Amino acid sequence: MYGARKQRINYQDKDLLDYALMIVVCAALIWFAYGPRHLMTVIGLPLCGFMLVTFPLRHGVKWKVPLALRRPQEIVYSLVHKVRNIKPQYFIALALLALENYLIAVTPDLPHHVAWTHQVAVGLFWAHFIFIAGYRSVILAAHLMKKDHVRNVLMESVWKSNVERESRVVPEIVHAYCTGMLTHIVYLIPWYLVIRYANFSLVFMPLTCVLAFVVQKRSVKNLNDWFYRDHWLGHNSEFDFVYLHGTHHDALPCALIGVAGNGYLEGFFRSALAFPIPFYNPLVAAFFYTADVKVDMELHQYIPGVYPKLSREFLSVIQHSLHHYGRLEPYGFAINLDQPISAELKKRTSVLPDELKYSIRLDEQLNGYEWDGPRFRWFMDLVHKYHDTPDAPPREPADGLDARAQG
Repeated sequence: MYGARKQRINYQDKDLLDYALMIVVCAALIWFAYGPRHLMTVIGLPLCGFMLVTFPLRHGVKWKVPLALRRPQEIVYSLVHKVRNIKPQYFIALALLALENYLIAVTPDLPHHVAWTHQVAVGLFWAHFIFIAGYRSVILAAHLMKKDHVRNVLMESVWKSNVERESRVVPEIVHAYCTGMLTHIVYLIPWYLVIRYANFSLVFMPLTCVLAFVVQKRSVKNLNDWFYRDHWLGHNSEFDFVYLHGTHHDALPCALIGVAGNGYLEGFFRSALAFPIPFYNPLVAAFFYTADVKVDMELHQYIPGVYPKLSREFLSVIQHSLHHYGRLEPYGFAINLDQPISAELKKRTSVLPDELKYSIRLDEQLNGYEWDGPRFRWFMDLVHKYHDTPDAPPREPADGLDARAQG
């Protein structure tokens, strides 16, 4: 990698000014991309303010010259890493969009109905956002209703200090909700700009939709390889962590934070410089955006026993959960279907390419990751204990499981 390597998984008090600068950049992107009176701006700017206020309350205050000013070259290094990690499908999708706009321009007599397709695209954008925001709000209500259960689970983990005082549980849940909402708003900026400035043809729609599915199928095969590298930088480059990925780990490990695995600014850069989805026909883009964000929310529900529940079996074949309970590895999607699984799970995962079904192999190859480790056994103990229990105090002392969580 370019630049200095420094592993990070948590924010610290010294990151305050860097965090504030990052929030200002997010606010500027929202303001200039959506416009000052746009509903996304009306929602997004107060969320930026909320995050700016809560950071010192949650982490403390230490004045230090921002990393971006002390080592501005890290900005260039980060962009170089992002560009070098772009997969061919990104350029193919961008080229197809450019070709469609060229053909629309040179065939004005064809019934492209550009104005109508633009209205449809805007409608799909709002349908996606409202659906996901509504789903996230339902999940918020579920966590607030089971706040005692949430606290009991987290008290047996590395999140203990965040919820040790009962009065902090609700603010932490609300913070996680706001994290997901703000990340989602910033994440959608590239798609919104494509909808705003590009044209889409009704005549070409059948072909562009088919081509989008073909490109996406190939893109998914490369996804774990791309994600491992980008995610590794998010924890081994201090700049990438503080400005891009860190906010994804600054909130409770639950579905409320899920937006395709992104932090605030990270979502913008990944959507603009990695994912081909913004360049697809809006009909297809809306489908993939909605599916990706919804599934990612569900795949980040690592507080067992709270909606939306993942099955015990599913939690036993994916280890990204450990990454949100204080462990750096695994960096990939960490799925292992190379073990006895039920017919139902086999059916649900049949659409995944082998590169995702056995994505843990990349971690095993690159960092020597061991599947059946003590931390994973600790997490599965937590799952078995709380998956189906009502709101109730823990049946065993927290110290025992907490000790295993640390090891």
